[in-house]
Formats: sequence, structure tokens, C-alpha cells
Amino acid sequence: MKYQTQKIAYAYFLAAMALFIVQVSVGLVAGLIYVAPNTLSELLPFNIVRMLHTNALIVWLLLGFFGAAYFIIPEEAERDIHSPKIAYWQLAILLVGTLGAVLTYVFDLFHGNILLGKDGREFLEQPLWVKIGIVVAALMFLYNVSMTVLAGKKTAITSVLLIGLWGLALLFLFAFYNPHNLSLDKMYWWYVVHLWVEGVWELIMASILAFLMLKLTGVDREIVEKWLYVIVGTALFSGILGTGHHYYWIGTPGYWQWIGSIFSSFEIVPFFLMMVFSFVMVWKGKREHPNKAALLWSLGCTVLAFFGAGVWGFLHTLHGVNFYTHGTQITAAHGHLAFFGAYVCLNLAIFTYAFPMLKNRDPYNQVLNMGSFWLMASGMCFMTFVLTFAGTIQTHLQRVLGQYYMEVQDQIMLFHYMRFGAGVAVVLGALLFVFAILLPRREIIEPGPTTKQLSPAE
Repeated sequence: MKYQTQKIAYAYFLAAMALFIVQVSVGLVAGLIYVAPNTLSELLPFNIVRMLHTNALIVWLLLGFFGAAYFIIPEEAERDIHSPKIAYWQLAILLVGTLGAVLTYVFDLFHGNILLGKDGREFLEQPLWVKIGIVVAALMFLYNVSMTVLAGKKTAITSVLLIGLWGLALLFLFAFYNPHNLSLDKMYWWYVVHLWVEGVWELIMASILAFLMLKLTGVDREIVEKWLYVIVGTALFSGILGTGHHYYWIGTPGYWQWIGSIFSSFEIVPFFLMMVFSFVMVWKGKREHPNKAALLWSLGCTVLAFFGAGVWGFLHTLHGVNFYTHGTQITAAHGHLAFFGAYVCLNLAIFTYAFPMLKNRDPYNQVLNMGSFWLMASGMCFMTFVLTFAGTIQTHLQRVLGQYYMEVQDQIMLFHYMRFGAGVAVVLGALLFVFAILLPRREIIEPGPTTKQLSPAE
């Protein structure tokens, strides 16, 4: 670690990992409710559990992105972060807002109050005061990192990272606009949800991945930057108008079915390029980096993102197919593997790379860390296949034969049991990851007695 202010990332990564455990644990509870519907029905109804699951995912990923920026930017800009105090105050605001949102959800506080109560829109349920706090924290963050980059060395990695982070903050402003017209509401709602995960988040992903490849493989910066520009170009070209695949059935004009189908078909391209990029960099690299676990997470990130976000997204992105599949378990299959591959694995990769330096210790539990990757990745892949089969059956029974939703759920219950089993594997893998990251490994072999005392001259 070259710069002391990179230690700011440590606090962000710890908070992110704590919320990661909460998120997967609550997700497991949601999976249990599918097979045992009365579980916690009085204490935590399913709508609250799902809200906690999705919101915890968003918050811990954002904390990971912020921490990654505080770790990467000093090294790229070759100077310390502009103001560490601002960085820690930003983290405090985000954590207070998160706690406030959780208490509001769980206890249904301030019901009906526009300022203090929860919003009714999926993924944007945060109370208005929490949204304001998020904007304040985002402005503090953007000021801090932008001043650092402006005063230091400029690189392609920091430029793309800043564009992604600025875009993330600006697009969140649409969360404050809630028109009465439901079609308009959904249009602007997707400006946040889609243009985050299939737009500016891809820029953040590409820049962090480029940094990791630069450090882990030893490939020349010029080669990494050329790949980065191509990936960013294809991500923006396909992702912006690719928003149209969410406009098929919300009351928008029919031309969105063509725009959405055409441009979202190209959304597989940047994920394919990121996968090829990572493997080509490893193939070209001349450096045997000791952190094999970080390399595994980086490669796994691109492969799983390609299949989850790319292939599984393409499976039902054409409007003729989506007419039948939208809102089924096929959507859940795509969403789970896409988020896990593209962003969960990305954060865990930068955590794995950074923690040995942040904690200033070696060795670290690489074997357990890599074991956690295979456990989580296997569980998530199995869950994706299970939900895909469940969604295929659901599509036929519900959308073709016209059976009722709950009637269909009874017929695909076996798949819900299998999904719960896959969720157990993911939670165990997450716990193993945190254990491997935070706890130092004990030396297996004790040093033997010295047979000869060497003099200072020797």
C-alpha cells in the first residue's frame, strides 16, 4: 500500500461485508418463505423480507464501489485522498441512513408520511429523508475523489471510474420524481434501476477490473486502456437504448419494442469483451502474482457476468419472448446470476486483492477464500438453473394455458426447495469468505532451532 489514505477503504469494505452477510441471510429467509409460507409471517412478512434483501444488496455494492474508489484513486492519481474526514463522514451518513431505512421497513414507522415513511416503489423504497442523505453523501464523495484526481495524475482507469460514479449519483436524482401517471413513473424509475446496473455500473465494473488486471497480470497499461475504451463504448452504445426492453408492457409507444429488442441484444457484447479481456490479460501477463484468490474472483466475475447478465439476459430480452416470460422465475434466474457475477464477484475480487495490503499481513487464507468462491458460484449457478426450469414451466402453465399464479406455484414447489438448498450454499460461502479475509492464517510449520549463530559480518 503506497498511500496512507487508502486505509479509508478498509472501513468501507468492513461495512460492505457486514451488509453482504445480512443480504444473503435475508435472501435465505425469503427462500424459506417460498417453501414454508407462514414463516415469520407476523414478525417479518415476505414483502419486508424482500425489501431488506434487495436494498441491502444495493447498499453493500455501493459501499464496495466507494471503498474501491478510495483504494484505487490514490494509487492511480499518485497522491492521497483530498479529505479523509469527508470520507469517514460520508460513511457515517450512509450507515445512519441504512439503519433508518431498515427500522422504517421492519416496524412500518411513519406509515403514510411522505417525508419519514417508506416509498412505495420497488428498490426505491427508502424514506425521503434517507434519499436526501444519500444525495448528500454522494456529493461529499464526488467532491472528495474529483479533487483528488484533478490535483493528481490522470489515467483512463480513474477517468472511466469517475464518469461511472458521477453518472451513478446523477441518475439517482430520478428517484425523487414520482409522477402520478403510472407509465411515466415506470419510465423514470427505470432511469435509475436499468441505467445503474446496465449502464454506469458497467463503467465502474470495467475500471475496477482494468485496475485488477493491471496489478495481477503485469500487462502494459496501454494495452489495458485500449481494451477499457472499447468495453466502455459498447456498454454505453447498448445499455442506454437497451432500457427499452423494460418499456414493452408499461403503456409506452410500440416502437420501444423494436428499439429495446435491437439494442438490448447488443448488451451481451460488453460482457463478452470483459470476459475475453480478463483471460487475454492473464495469457499475456508475465507476472506470477502471489494473490491467486484475487485472480480467481476477477476471472470468475467476467465469466459469470457474461452468462448471467449476457446470455440469460438475452434469453428473454426480445419482445416476442418477453411477452410470455416477463415477471416469471426466468427473470429471477437472470437477476440473481447477473448481480452475483457482475457486481458481487467484482467487489469480492477487490476486497481479496486489497485486504492483505490494508491489514499489512501475509499469508492470508487463499485456499479458504478460493473455496468460498467455488461454494458461492456453484450455489448461484445451481439456483439459476433451478429457477430457469421453474420459470419455463411457469411460463407455459400460467401464460399459455392460463392457470392461476398460486395454482402454478404449487406445481413448481420442488424447484423452490432446490433453490433454498442453493441459498444455503451461498450463505455458507459468504461466511467462509469473511472468515478467510478477516482472520490470519496460522503457520503450519514451526521454525526449527538454529544450528549456527551468524555474526553481523556474515
